[in-house]
Amino acid sequence: QVQLVESGGGLVQPGGSLRLSCAASGSFFNFYAMGWYRLAPGKQRELVARITRDSRSNYADSVKGRFTISRDNAGRTLYLQMNSLKPEDTAVYYCNKDTPFWTWGRGTQVTVSS
Repeated sequence: QVQLVESGGGLVQPGGSLRLSCAASGSFFNFYAMGWYRLAPGKQRELVARITRDSRSNYADSVKGRFTISRDNAGRTLYLQMNSLKPEDTAVYYCNKDTPFWTWGRGTQVTVSS
């Protein structure tokens, strides 16, 4: 079973930037497309960005042009560069593959507030 550890969240002002990281244990990381998901209070989990094994990416309309997903297969790490952050980006961010999901990590809290 792959373990996922997200990091890099924090409190940032609107318009600011953060870079999230997701470290995956085990070699299976390289076999799958990966995604960043977020869960905000009172809302359903949302897939915000997805990247294939060969680094083709797509994004939710709400983050397109502001977020960039990338991966380091050798280091088994997934990244999310978030720019021009908005208060509505506030959520706990998680990484995982497509369904069926691996066990979810603890996530990393992103709070965008002045």
